[in-house]
Amino acid sequence: MTLFSRGDDPHCHRVRIALAAKGLEVRVVESDPARPPEDLVDLNPYQSLPTLVDRDLVAYGPGVICEYLEERFPAPALFPGEPAGRAQARIVAQRIEQDWYALVPALEGGERREEQRARRLLLEAVVATEPLLRRKPWFLADQFSLLDAAVAPILWRLPRWRIAIPATAPTVERYAQRLLAHPAVRASLSEAEREMRR
Repeated sequence: MTLFSRGDDPHCHRVRIALAAKGLEVRVVESDPARPPEDLVDLNPYQSLPTLVDRDLVAYGPGVICEYLEERFPAPALFPGEPAGRAQARIVAQRIEQDWYALVPALEGGERREEQRARRLLLEAVVATEPLLRRKPWFLADQFSLLDAAVAPILWRLPRWRIAIPATAPTVERYAQRLLAHPAVRASLSEAEREMRR
Protein backbone atom coordinates (compact mmCIF):
# COMPACT_ATOMS: atom_id res chain seq x y z
CA MET A 1 0.00 0.00 0.00
CA THR A 2 1.03 3.57 -0.67
CA LEU A 3 -0.30 6.61 1.15
CA PHE A 4 0.11 10.07 -0.32
CA SER A 5 0.20 12.21 2.77
CA ARG A 6 1.31 15.55 4.18
CA GLY A 7 3.16 15.52 7.48
CA ASP A 8 1.35 18.48 9.02
CA ASP A 9 -2.20 17.76 7.80
CA PRO A 10 -4.73 16.47 10.38
CA HIS A 11 -6.75 14.55 7.75
CA CYS A 12 -3.63 12.64 6.70
CA HIS A 13 -2.71 12.14 10.36
CA ARG A 14 -6.10 10.51 10.97
CA VAL A 15 -5.41 7.92 8.27
CA ARG A 16 -1.86 7.29 9.51
CA ILE A 17 -3.29 6.60 12.99
CA ALA A 18 -5.78 4.08 11.56
CA LEU A 19 -2.97 2.36 9.63
CA ALA A 20 -0.81 2.21 12.76
CA ALA A 21 -3.72 0.88 14.87
CA LYS A 22 -4.18 -1.90 12.31
CA GLY A 23 -0.44 -2.62 12.32
CA LEU A 24 -0.25 -2.16 8.55
CA GLU A 25 2.91 -1.46 6.61
CA VAL A 26 2.51 1.36 4.14
CA ARG A 27 4.83 3.41 1.97
CA VAL A 28 4.21 7.07 2.80
CA VAL A 29 4.84 9.55 0.00
CA GLU A 30 5.19 13.04 1.44
CA SER A 31 3.25 15.32 -0.89
CA ASP A 32 2.85 19.04 -1.36
CA PRO A 33 -0.69 19.90 -2.54
CA ALA A 34 0.68 22.94 -4.39
CA ARG A 35 3.01 20.66 -6.39
CA PRO A 36 1.52 17.16 -6.24
CA PRO A 37 3.64 14.20 -7.31
CA GLU A 38 3.01 13.05 -10.88
CA ASP A 39 1.72 9.70 -9.61
CA LEU A 40 -0.91 11.45 -7.50
CA VAL A 41 -2.01 13.58 -10.46
CA ASP A 42 -2.51 10.40 -12.49
CA LEU A 43 -4.32 8.51 -9.71
CA ASN A 44 -6.63 11.05 -8.10
CA PRO A 45 -8.56 13.55 -10.25
CA TYR A 46 -8.63 15.99 -7.30
CA GLN A 47 -4.99 15.43 -6.24
CA SER A 48 -6.36 15.57 -2.68
CA LEU A 49 -4.63 14.30 0.42
CA PRO A 50 -4.73 11.75 1.86
CA THR A 51 -4.89 9.30 -1.03
CA LEU A 52 -4.40 5.57 -0.48
CA VAL A 53 -3.39 3.12 -3.19
CA ASP A 54 -3.92 -0.57 -2.46
CA ARG A 55 -3.42 -2.81 -5.48
CA ASP A 56 -5.98 -1.59 -8.05
CA LEU A 57 -7.91 0.59 -5.61
CA VAL A 58 -7.35 4.33 -5.25
CA ALA A 59 -9.23 5.80 -2.27
CA TYR A 60 -9.29 9.39 -1.12
CA GLY A 61 -10.96 11.19 1.72
CA PRO A 62 -10.02 10.24 5.29
CA GLY A 63 -13.41 8.78 6.19
CA VAL A 64 -13.56 6.62 3.05
CA ILE A 65 -9.99 5.41 3.56
CA CYS A 66 -10.51 4.55 7.24
CA GLU A 67 -13.69 2.61 6.52
CA TYR A 68 -11.98 0.77 3.66
CA LEU A 69 -9.12 -0.22 5.98
CA GLU A 70 -11.64 -1.46 8.56
CA GLU A 71 -13.43 -3.64 6.01
CA ARG A 72 -10.30 -4.91 4.27
CA PHE A 73 -8.39 -5.61 7.51
CA PRO A 74 -11.08 -6.40 10.12
CA ALA A 75 -8.66 -7.24 12.95
CA PRO A 76 -8.20 -5.50 15.23
CA ALA A 77 -11.71 -4.10 14.94
CA LEU A 78 -11.86 -0.30 15.09
CA PHE A 79 -15.60 -0.03 14.43
CA PRO A 80 -18.57 -1.54 16.32
CA GLY A 81 -19.70 -4.93 15.07
CA GLU A 82 -23.44 -4.32 15.01
CA PRO A 83 -25.16 -2.10 12.39
CA ALA A 84 -26.65 0.36 14.93
CA GLY A 85 -23.24 0.88 16.56
CA ARG A 86 -21.58 1.42 13.18
CA ALA A 87 -24.27 3.93 12.19
CA GLN A 88 -23.82 5.82 15.47
CA ALA A 89 -20.03 5.88 14.98
CA ARG A 90 -20.47 7.21 11.42
CA ILE A 91 -22.82 9.95 12.67
CA VAL A 92 -20.33 11.04 15.33
CA ALA A 93 -17.43 10.90 12.83
CA GLN A 94 -19.42 13.14 10.48
CA ARG A 95 -20.05 15.62 13.30
CA ILE A 96 -16.35 15.68 14.12
CA GLU A 97 -15.55 16.40 10.48
CA GLN A 98 -18.20 19.11 10.17
CA ASP A 99 -17.76 20.74 13.58
CA TRP A 100 -14.03 20.26 14.28
CA TYR A 101 -12.15 19.71 11.02
CA ALA A 102 -14.08 22.47 9.25
CA LEU A 103 -12.36 24.94 11.62
CA VAL A 104 -8.83 23.86 10.67
CA PRO A 105 -8.37 26.26 7.69
CA ALA A 106 -9.16 29.26 9.91
CA LEU A 107 -6.86 27.95 12.66
CA GLU A 108 -4.06 27.40 10.15
CA GLY A 109 -3.86 30.95 8.91
CA GLY A 110 -7.20 32.62 8.56
CA GLU A 111 -7.77 36.27 9.36
CA ARG A 112 -7.26 37.17 13.01
CA ARG A 113 -10.98 37.51 13.79
CA GLU A 114 -11.75 34.29 11.90
CA GLU A 115 -8.97 32.48 13.78
CA GLN A 116 -10.23 33.69 17.17
CA ARG A 117 -13.75 32.57 16.35
CA ALA A 118 -12.51 29.15 15.19
CA ARG A 119 -10.43 28.78 18.38
CA ARG A 120 -13.49 29.55 20.53
CA LEU A 121 -15.77 27.19 18.57
CA LEU A 122 -13.28 24.32 18.69
CA LEU A 123 -12.70 24.75 22.41
CA GLU A 124 -16.47 24.71 23.00
CA ALA A 125 -16.84 21.56 20.87
CA VAL A 126 -14.00 19.77 22.67
CA VAL A 127 -15.30 20.72 26.13
CA ALA A 128 -18.82 19.59 25.11
CA THR A 129 -17.51 16.00 24.88
CA GLU A 130 -16.92 15.94 28.69
CA PRO A 131 -20.18 14.05 29.51
CA LEU A 132 -19.68 11.60 26.61
CA LEU A 133 -16.15 10.78 27.74
CA ARG A 134 -17.35 9.86 31.24
CA ARG A 135 -19.29 6.87 29.87
CA LYS A 136 -16.50 4.80 28.33
CA PRO A 137 -12.68 4.73 28.45
CA TRP A 138 -12.44 5.71 24.77
CA PHE A 139 -14.63 7.90 22.57
CA LEU A 140 -18.03 6.18 22.97
CA ALA A 141 -16.27 2.79 23.07
CA ASP A 142 -14.55 0.35 25.38
CA GLN A 143 -11.54 0.15 23.09
CA PHE A 144 -9.59 2.43 20.76
CA SER A 145 -11.61 3.05 17.59
CA LEU A 146 -11.79 5.06 14.39
CA LEU A 147 -13.49 7.83 16.39
CA ASP A 148 -10.36 8.13 18.53
CA ALA A 149 -8.29 8.20 15.34
CA ALA A 150 -10.46 11.10 14.14
CA VAL A 151 -10.20 13.06 17.40
CA ALA A 152 -6.48 12.56 18.05
CA PRO A 153 -5.10 14.81 15.25
CA ILE A 154 -7.20 17.72 16.51
CA LEU A 155 -6.22 17.23 20.16
CA TRP A 156 -2.57 16.84 19.14
CA ARG A 157 -2.67 20.28 17.50
CA LEU A 158 -4.38 22.20 20.34
CA PRO A 159 -1.14 23.71 21.71
CA ARG A 160 -0.15 24.83 18.21
CA TRP A 161 -3.49 26.65 17.92
CA ARG A 162 -3.08 28.13 21.43
CA ILE A 163 -6.04 26.20 22.82
CA ALA A 164 -5.87 24.77 26.33
CA ILE A 165 -8.35 22.30 27.81
CA PRO A 166 -9.77 24.11 30.86
CA ALA A 167 -9.75 22.74 34.41
CA THR A 168 -13.55 22.54 34.17
CA ALA A 169 -13.16 19.59 31.74
CA PRO A 170 -10.95 17.13 33.65
CA THR A 171 -12.36 14.07 31.86
CA VAL A 172 -11.43 15.58 28.50
CA GLU A 173 -7.91 16.27 29.78
CA ARG A 174 -7.46 12.70 31.06
CA TYR A 175 -8.83 11.29 27.81
CA ALA A 176 -6.51 13.52 25.76
CA GLN A 177 -3.47 12.36 27.75
CA ARG A 178 -4.44 8.69 27.35
CA LEU A 179 -5.27 9.12 23.66
CA LEU A 180 -2.11 11.02 22.72
CA ALA A 181 0.01 8.41 24.50
CA HIS A 182 -1.64 5.53 22.59
CA PRO A 183 0.92 3.50 20.58
CA ALA A 184 -0.96 4.03 17.29
CA VAL A 185 -0.96 7.80 17.76
CA ARG A 186 2.74 7.81 18.65
CA ALA A 187 3.65 5.54 15.72
CA SER A 188 1.71 7.73 13.29
CA LEU A 189 3.54 10.98 13.99
CA SER A 190 5.47 12.71 11.24
CA GLU A 191 8.50 14.85 12.08
CA ALA A 192 6.37 17.98 11.55
CA GLU A 193 3.82 16.69 14.05
CA ARG A 194 6.47 15.86 16.64
CA GLU A 195 7.72 19.44 16.31
CA MET A 196 4.25 20.76 17.14
CA ARG A 197 4.63 19.61 20.76
CA ARG A 198 8.32 20.30 21.39
